[in-house]
Amino acid sequence: MNFIDILRTALFALRGNWMRSALTSLGVIIGIAAVIVMVSIGQGTQAEIDKMVSGLGSQRLDIGGAGGMGPGGARLAQGSRWSLNDGDVEAIRNEVPEVQYAAGSLRGSTQVVYAENNASTQWQGVQADWFPINDWQVDKGDGFEASDYGGSTKPVILGDTVRKELFGDDDGIGQTIRVGRVPFTVVGVLAAKGQGGFGQDQDDVLVVPLEVARRRLSSSQSLPPSAVQQISVGVDSPKDLDSAQSEIESLLRQRHKIEPGADDDFAVRNISQIVATRTATTNLMSKLLGAVAGICLIIGGIGIMNIMLVSVTERIREIGLRMAVGAGPSDVRRQFLAEAMLISLIGGVIGIAIGVVGALIVSKLGDLPVQLNAKVVMLAAAFSICTGLFFGYYPARKASLLDPIEALRQQ
Repeated sequence: MNFIDILRTALFALRGNWMRSALTSLGVIIGIAAVIVMVSIGQGTQAEIDKMVSGLGSQRLDIGGAGGMGPGGARLAQGSRWSLNDGDVEAIRNEVPEVQYAAGSLRGSTQVVYAENNASTQWQGVQADWFPINDWQVDKGDGFEASDYGGSTKPVILGDTVRKELFGDDDGIGQTIRVGRVPFTVVGVLAAKGQGGFGQDQDDVLVVPLEVARRRLSSSQSLPPSAVQQISVGVDSPKDLDSAQSEIESLLRQRHKIEPGADDDFAVRNISQIVATRTATTNLMSKLLGAVAGICLIIGGIGIMNIMLVSVTERIREIGLRMAVGAGPSDVRRQFLAEAMLISLIGGVIGIAIGVVGALIVSKLGDLPVQLNAKVVMLAAAFSICTGLFFGYYPARKASLLDPIEALRQQ
């Protein structure tokens, strides 16, 4: 028998018990659909992690003030002590070889007003290195001049969200806005970044020079001289993060005169460690989802094997007749194997369609990130074929080993 004859006979046999064949393929349909949806979710989640890394920076450290001790010995929140200052920033920049950039910053919330438009937003008081560390580009305007960091002028750079709320389609360059109660001149607009890795709007911000923020926007915070809330550090290479962190911690303990065994008055956050933890969690979840999908495929394959064994039992006399008129064991084996693979392949095609539609629905209606690609669909198709081949081989072999004379005696 040639391939066309085998396929025609297999289709005829399946059509004779179409309801049973449809129910048999149900396990494969569910398994393939689960593979597509779950793998797509895993890939989408990984893409979100990559987006978060690009937003946070894979070559940076953030240093903040550690929590102090409040009344009664209660520990206060991190950043409640003004333990960092400009001198720490300069020391880190000059004394730690791995450090490429270092910038101190202050931040707070404010109301910003232009004409009849106003918006509630976050402000950042920064030093020059803050821009390359955070990968911020000035899209419109000239940005800050070196003289602006001295504190004698009042320039401001707007995030794209703030720019739209105040000026609509205009860039607002050269206009005067009121930040809190202080007038500032718009000198630039940051390039839009969109939503960050943690779901925040990265463009809902305005940036001013650090010294200007100290004098004009932080007067109510009773800042010590030259204090900063956070120091952001950029290193030459991600592999230098751990050594840079160790050197910075030693340097700051020395500068702050912290005795051996005493708690630090600062806290260093290694972005790469956070990302690595989240990546490991995502990989674990992806493996779990893959295991669930694999179990569905195995159940579907067992169903195919079970039904094919039943089919062999029901068709023993038919097998005997085929062998009696000249069909060999290999012809019988190919025949039953073709039926198993056809059931699996039809289930795979339906499962792929359901999986693609399901992934699109999850993407549109759910909160989970989904990323569909052709490789996932091809992988699912390969799984469906392999399932039929693997679980259909034993029933096909059993049919091919039947004795024709004994088979013809069956009623």
